[in-house]
Amino acid sequence: MLARDKTKLEALRALKSAFTNALSEKGHKDELSDDEELQIIRKLIKQRIDSAQIYQEQNRNDLYEPEIAQAEVLKKYLPPQMETSEVEEIVKRIIQETGVSSIKEMGKIMSIASKEMQGKTDNKTISEAIKHLLS
Repeated sequence: MLARDKTKLEALRALKSAFTNALSEKGHKDELSDDEELQIIRKLIKQRIDSAQIYQEQNRNDLYEPEIAQAEVLKKYLPPQMETSEVEEIVKRIIQETGVSSIKEMGKIMSIASKEMQGKTDNKTISEAIKHLLS
């Protein structure tokens, strides 16, 4: 607040609100786990990016830029993301272990890979790596 960084302030207020809402849900404990916190941050980032895409399609740069800026602020609170090459190596190993050879069985690989790389990369990157390796 003292720095008067409006973008960062709005992003962190949204994050605080999301944490408070998660804690107030019925049957929730006194505290959020690290995984739950990361999941909330990822959800907020995804919301910002989705909104930004819609604004960009409508040529509303005045709304697009703040959404992207807030997503970038929130990304700083996530652990470092894996490189595409690292994701492909893990997917390649999973494909060899499971013996999957068809894109029709993508779901099987996707479930294993997303559990293994949870928090380290997004499902879109995993999906693209699987499609690339099986096609």
